Amino acid sequence: MFELFWRGVAIGVGATILMDLWAILLHKFFGENLPNWAPVGRWFWHLKEGRVFHDDIGKAAPYAHELALGWIGHYVVGILYGVILVVFAGGAWLANPTFLPAWILGIVTVGAGWFLLQPGLGIGWAASKTPSPTKVRLLNLVAHTVFAIGLWGTALIIR
Repeated sequence: MFELFWRGVAIGVGATILMDLWAILLHKFFGENLPNWAPVGRWFWHLKEGRVFHDDIGKAAPYAHELALGWIGHYVVGILYGVILVVFAGGAWLANPTFLPAWILGIVTVGAGWFLLQPGLGIGWAASKTPSPTKVRLLNLVAHTVFAIGLWGTALIIR
């Protein structure tokens, strides 16, 4: 069980790194903004007070280390997803990783962003309060597909 846990951690880290590299490529070649993890860190900070949803996270009380907390939260969530994949897919999947289980998890996890994080930040359900919700949603789906490729690829590397 301990071995499965650590493999899940490694798979989650690898997938999150690939997702971050994807964001850098989108920035460099297509001018997309890099993710700003400070608002996410502020959101995580305010969870301790039981506050999940904000009208505008920018108006919530700031936290001195919110950028660091956002990055940590980003990786902790990626690790959690890696562990979840390993728990559900099991040792047989780790011995012979296939893309489909990783992709299903990757797409399912978009829901956490659309229905928890984005409304928590005050940008609406599935980014509905942003200037281009359809663009954000498509980028979310692609980023989580890249994350799924990272889950699968890391599993192949460490098997």
